Amino acid sequence: MKEDSLSDKVYTEIRGKILSNQLAPGSRLKEDVWAKKMEVSRVAVREALNRLLGEAMLEKGERGGYFVKSMNMDDIREIRELREVLELGALQMACEKLEENDIRELEKICNDFTNMVKSGYFGGACEADVKFHETLINTARNQKLKVIYISSNIPLFHFKLGRSSSHMDDYEQTDKEHREILAALRRRDFESAKAVLVAHLRRGELESLDVG
Repeated sequence: MKEDSLSDKVYTEIRGKILSNQLAPGSRLKEDVWAKKMEVSRVAVREALNRLLGEAMLEKGERGGYFVKSMNMDDIREIRELREVLELGALQMACEKLEENDIRELEKICNDFTNMVKSGYFGGACEADVKFHETLINTARNQKLKVIYISSNIPLFHFKLGRSSSHMDDYEQTDKEHREILAALRRRDFESAKAVLVAHLRRGELESLDVG
């Protein structure tokens, strides 16, 4: 296997463990340990770690080394602010470009979220939550906006923050807000959709800070 493919393998493994909280904030990641664990070279591990460092999933220690980055209040606030800018822009464009299949896709995601919460599959509900917001971005039909959204790693941070919540009423409120956004989109009512989305994102920020 080529070195870049091996690096991708390590990157995917470590990123998954960070997002699922199997690697806690502050955990040190040693090149030699991961090279042995993944049966790859230290070069492949280093490339993967530097990639995660660039995505702000890791940070360098004062004396060197790679550590899983903790998300502080400023990180959470800045992520929410960026999401607000991008998702409100997408929402406004979506109100102009929305098609019936977009409505059906968002409705399906809402139903998936509801069913997963009812069955206690909160990891799946988290994935559906992220998918709802990614689909909002897609309905704007603006490729450059989509690239900015993905390259900012918002879906990754959204998923990580979402998994930190364990309260049933949080999930039920998220379900309610998603459906209110969808109802406003059906009416092409940007102002109503905007009000719900802003409240939704800011509530998520406060809950993440409470958990932290």
